[in-house]
Parts: sequence; structure tokens; C-alpha cells
Amino acid sequence: MAHVTYEADAAEQLVELPTVIKQHMLKIIGRLADWPDVSGAKPLRGDLAGHYRVRTGDYRLQFRVVGDEVIVEHIGHRDGFYE
Repeated sequence: MAHVTYEADAAEQLVELPTVIKQHMLKIIGRLADWPDVSGAKPLRGDLAGHYRVRTGDYRLQFRVVGDEVIVEHIGHRDGFYE
């Protein structure tokens, strides 16, 4: 069982999401505690190697894993998400 934490930016981004998307993201964040048994998590490549993403509709959640801690780094719309 992993411990899930947020970076400050991710916590602010979560608060600003539309209500329906926020509910979906909170469910995904709850599932992250079961790392590495998280369905839909994809490893990122290139400059973001070592990070992962999960998507719901047009929104993405980016995270990294350090030991038994899952750190949510970024939450937002897919437009410009990886820039």
C-alpha cells in the first residue's frame, strides 16, 4: 500500500477542476494507493521518463513514485499538459 501525497501545484489544480472531473480525479487518486496495481497508468517517455500519467476523458494526472510514496505532480486538461 503506497502513501499518496500532492505537490502544491497539483493540490491547487485539483481544486480548480470542474466538479465532475474533480470527482473522477479523486477516485483515481484513491486508486493510486494500490500502486503498482493501478489500471490505466502509463509510463511517460523522453524528458518525463520515470513519471506516469492516468487519464480521464480530456484530463490527465501526472505522478511519480519514490519508494512507497506516490507523488501527484500535475493535474489538468490535455491541451498543453506535457509542456
